Amino acid sequence: MSIAETTRQIRRRLIWLILRAFVGVTLLSTLLLFAATALAIDNSLAIPPLDRLPILSRLEGYYLAAGSWEGAQAALATDTFSSRVTLVDARRVIILDHGRSDSPQVGVPYRPQLHEISVPIQVNGQTVGTLIYDRESVPSQLPVTLTILQPAVLVGAFLLLLATALVILLSQRVVAPLAEVIAAARAVAAGRLDARVQPRGPQDLLALTDSFNQMAGALERGDRERRELLADIAHELRTPLTALRGRLEGMIDCVYPADGEHISLALKASHLLERLVEDLRLLTLAESRQLTFDLQSVSLTALAAHSVELLHAQASENNITLSLDSSSQPVIILADAQRTEQVIGNLIGNALRYVPAGGQVWLSVALKPGWGELRVNDSGPGIPAEDLPYIFERFWRKDKSRARHSGGSGLGLAIVKQLVEAQGGQVAAENLPQGGLSVSVRLPAAYLPQRPE
Repeated sequence: MSIAETTRQIRRRLIWLILRAFVGVTLLSTLLLFAATALAIDNSLAIPPLDRLPILSRLEGYYLAAGSWEGAQAALATDTFSSRVTLVDARRVIILDHGRSDSPQVGVPYRPQLHEISVPIQVNGQTVGTLIYDRESVPSQLPVTLTILQPAVLVGAFLLLLATALVILLSQRVVAPLAEVIAAARAVAAGRLDARVQPRGPQDLLALTDSFNQMAGALERGDRERRELLADIAHELRTPLTALRGRLEGMIDCVYPADGEHISLALKASHLLERLVEDLRLLTLAESRQLTFDLQSVSLTALAAHSVELLHAQASENNITLSLDSSSQPVIILADAQRTEQVIGNLIGNALRYVPAGGQVWLSVALKPGWGELRVNDSGPGIPAEDLPYIFERFWRKDKSRARHSGGSGLGLAIVKQLVEAQGGQVAAENLPQGGLSVSVRLPAAYLPQRPE
């Protein structure tokens, strides 16, 4: 399934999920509003309707003022509900028939009817009359409830429309970019490390997509470097193994005599193989920070001088001048002496491989603020500017076509970088103005020089 199809599926699921959440919240809010309103109306209708109407208070006031029900129709002249009620006195004689005093029923004893409701009229604690009305003349609870709940229905419908609009807006601003990130993450998990997300959406999503793209890029680079490393290791191991196997098989098949010369060539191939394996082991331990360092105060100048002395014979064989700047002052650093001397030896050996006969390799040591600095300079051809950032990578060679005896295994400078950085130092390289390469190594100074008084 393509990333685009996966993105569409995830987007549909997210939109449906958000829509269900919004609709659920809206419906729940509307139902709660309906329930609260209905409960309030029910509690209100529990009281007899006429107990809440002004007609009852008006009749009580009239009797209190007039002392009788004579002319009571005038008290109800402005009440629209009077045509629905019958007024009888304390003896149950009709005073007003449906609000009229001229009805033939006036003066006749009242006969109780079905479905009627009687409300006593009391003045000074005595019942002076009764107000009677038909139950059907009072509006039922359901229509009143529905009438009152109409605004709640409109509010619920508005909230539902608002929720739909918000879902559409979120689908464009949030859901779509988030779905792309999820789909790309699934693609990366499935091994497609080239998956990327187009940054868009709110600031937080922009940060998320940028972080994801950086992570995917790092994974892709790491996978590519791993594949290249495995290919390089296989290539580097194949050459000495082939030479060793060919020499030994030649001696077994009597192609080569089993004399000291041919055995020494086989031994040389095995030594090369052993050194390569040891370099790989050392580099792996350094990169994983599993090497232990005995950090002590040591003289960087003395370590440089000792390395020059050890490699002086090799330089002379190649007609290369190897020297340490005589003006170098003692510089005390906090480092592991053995590992630091290995760093210096690798730098000198790397320079000797590239400097032509008659060239020079010279070292200088100086004290910088907080650092002890060693520089290994050579008069070789230098490095193209575009290649300088890569010379400390594993198996990098300036010239890929070089033979191993001239180009090395490509691990020396990578080991230098790891050993220096593991001791809290820095390593860098630059081309000299007059030609050649200068590699600088900085390690923490053991102490700072005192200023003169």
